[in-house]
Amino acid sequence: MPNIEQFSCLLVEDDVGFTGLSAKIVSEEGGRPVICHTLEAARAQITQKSFDLVLLDNRLPDGTGYEFYPQVARQSPGSVVVMITGAPELSQAIEMTRNGLFDYLTKPMDANALLALLRRAKLRLQRPSLEPDAHGLLGNSPKIKEVVVQLQQAARHANATVLLLGETGTGKDLAARLLHQLSFGPRAATAPYVALNCPNVPADMFEAELFGSEKGAYTGADRRRGGLVEAAQSGTLFLDEVAEIPLSLQSKLLRFLESREYRSLGAANSAQFHGRVVAATNRSLADEVRAGRFREDLRYRLDVFAINLPPLRDHLADLEIIAEALLNQLCEKYQRRGLTIKPQDLDVLRRHTFPGNVRELRNVLERSLLRTEVTARELSIDLDWLKGRREEALSLPALETQPLSAPVDRELSALEQQEYELIAKTLASEKGGIRRAAAKLGLTHQALLRRLQKWPELRQAANSPE
Repeated sequence: MPNIEQFSCLLVEDDVGFTGLSAKIVSEEGGRPVICHTLEAARAQITQKSFDLVLLDNRLPDGTGYEFYPQVARQSPGSVVVMITGAPELSQAIEMTRNGLFDYLTKPMDANALLALLRRAKLRLQRPSLEPDAHGLLGNSPKIKEVVVQLQQAARHANATVLLLGETGTGKDLAARLLHQLSFGPRAATAPYVALNCPNVPADMFEAELFGSEKGAYTGADRRRGGLVEAAQSGTLFLDEVAEIPLSLQSKLLRFLESREYRSLGAANSAQFHGRVVAATNRSLADEVRAGRFREDLRYRLDVFAINLPPLRDHLADLEIIAEALLNQLCEKYQRRGLTIKPQDLDVLRRHTFPGNVRELRNVLERSLLRTEVTARELSIDLDWLKGRREEALSLPALETQPLSAPVDRELSALEQQEYELIAKTLASEKGGIRRAAAKLGLTHQALLRRLQKWPELRQAANSPE
């Protein structure tokens, strides 16, 4: 995190008079301005180092600030960027704030306006930086770096609903916590972070769980109960697996997201929610809308700022970093000495498709750790289990004669089709054992049961009920 009393500032401006005034105010506020009068000079600077603050004029001799902004966002994602623009370009500046621009100033501009903006920017600079060891989204691949940049951009817009998309096990909950950290900075430790796993709440209790209830609101309501929205006030409300909210209840969530107002069951008055809302799903909401399981208006309300979490198979270059970090966590959990992973075992792991993503990798490492001698210095990877998982993914004799597909009256997204096939294969390999299949899939028993309720034909594989 930069020292806000001494911050670096890239000032890109060709007006000599304005440059002198701006540099003076920046210096008085503790900044160290580097002045560039052309985009060429600014590009050379941003290539060499990152800046805490960038003051960027839009009209420059060799181009526009709008053209330069994407490079700043890419090469210095932690920078607070302010665009200096004329009145005719104001609409473009407003549009850019939706893409991560901190703020804009219009010309002619007085010193007080710049001073006020600098002080707000300094408050933003108090938020934690994202060094590789400062957050859980480990990796140096372009895909992970892009996710981090998008989370930083989303953090600048506290009122925007953020939608996290990705397969099961890709770290959507981790990304939500990181977004909370970025959004609230030094207050993140004390600002509430409240998570709701939507399908775990019975339909008849969903509204009360989310919004709370007054005494006497329903049978058994012997006292007032605050809901999760109230608990998340001035913090983050995380709605996990939001696509699994029953259709009949989605209108209640839509009204809340549109107005940020909520009313507990039995209450006469509404209350206002001041905080961030983050939702996550492993499904395509567009496909859910087409299948009639999700409201289109709710989809658009949720999909304001969407961030895709890549599956592990798409950034296997990060596997070694992720595996080592997970193994260190597991060694600490089980009070074991630090272990290393043999290079040849890392090669085996890289050849695995990991349909369960990082969650499956953690499962492999944990079961391997528990089978490794306590005196060992290297982890003994459970290669037989990995081989079995790979064979399951390739084919199962019991299902070879009948291709795995959804019933003809149901349309599945690509992600759902993959999940459907994996559940069917795993149930078959476990001879219908639901609990064993759930453990192998990295799901809870209840989570697998919910999927079997959605796809009842898969129960045909469950020929030994538990």
